[in-house]
Amino acid sequence: MHRPTYSNPPTAHSPPLHHPVPQHVSTVPMMRSPPPPAMQQHAPQPTYGSPYQPQASGSGAGGAGMYPGYGAFLNDPTAQMGFQVGKSAVMAGQEYVGNNFGRYVNVSALKHYFNVSNTYVLSKLFLVLFPWRHRPWSRRQAISPSGQDGYFLPPSEDINSPDMYIPVMAFVTYILLSTLLAGFHGAFHPELLGLTATTAFAIVIIEILALKLGCYLLSISNESQLLDLVAYSGYKFVGIIITLVLGESLNRGQGTGGWIGWAVFTYTFLANAFFLLRSLKYVLLPENAATDRNTVARAQRNRRTQFLFVYSYIVQLIFMWILSRQDSGAAGSSKNLGSASTGGGGKGKGKF
Repeated sequence: MHRPTYSNPPTAHSPPLHHPVPQHVSTVPMMRSPPPPAMQQHAPQPTYGSPYQPQASGSGAGGAGMYPGYGAFLNDPTAQMGFQVGKSAVMAGQEYVGNNFGRYVNVSALKHYFNVSNTYVLSKLFLVLFPWRHRPWSRRQAISPSGQDGYFLPPSEDINSPDMYIPVMAFVTYILLSTLLAGFHGAFHPELLGLTATTAFAIVIIEILALKLGCYLLSISNESQLLDLVAYSGYKFVGIIITLVLGESLNRGQGTGGWIGWAVFTYTFLANAFFLLRSLKYVLLPENAATDRNTVARAQRNRRTQFLFVYSYIVQLIFMWILSRQDSGAAGSSKNLGSASTGGGGKGKGKF
């Protein structure tokens, strides 16, 4: 059986496609990303924000690279004007103080008395409390660069030189310690601080006036005499502080009363008197070989010696006794107050 052969059918052609044509044509802009900004170097603008904000690091004087806000603030004209005004005000204040305060006190000479060191302070305190075996007592001098005039060495270089640091610190410590001990005894009141300070200051003023009067009557002159006398008049507070502390500690809270308090007071008084007698000898009894040869100079020297002895022992005994009795008076008033309250309570109980 024979199959017939079929030929390939003709290729079919599809009709063309027609896309719809829009009736209203509108132009749509093409959306494109903006180009990246070009890296340009601008001049630094003054910023007043926090200097700790993260900023670009750079190098600059005075740490401006790490914290540019500070450098920009200092370069600001307004800040510069404020600095100039503040500097002018400070200079005007210093000039005013120098012109007015310098009339009464020699500031440059006063600085000499505060030129101290730790070694000097410890050695001086030991000398004030234990002056018995100290040698020598004369002050050391140095020659000026011109080679003509000599001057005394500062306290940091000479233990025999008087200073202002220890007397001032002892004065303040005495006032605070007295009020503190009065509080322990239950006799503190707000007026006690001012009363103690006024009493101590009045004693120092009276002592200095008495010394100046004695120096005037005995014809004793010295350029640095006043500041030396002020310094020496303040060393008594060291012994008074030791008396108050040991009397309170060893006398079972009875203050400076009792035989223990009197024993400590006697020792500190004698130590202070001996220290002043040896130290003030070179202030009140200056060496002058030319005047020591005649009789008038010897008689005047004897009067100066008597004045020095009276000041070192009798005057210091009175003043130190007044200052050390402040604490015992507070202790006595607290005891009287406690006994009065106890007696009042007993009477009240009897009534009921």
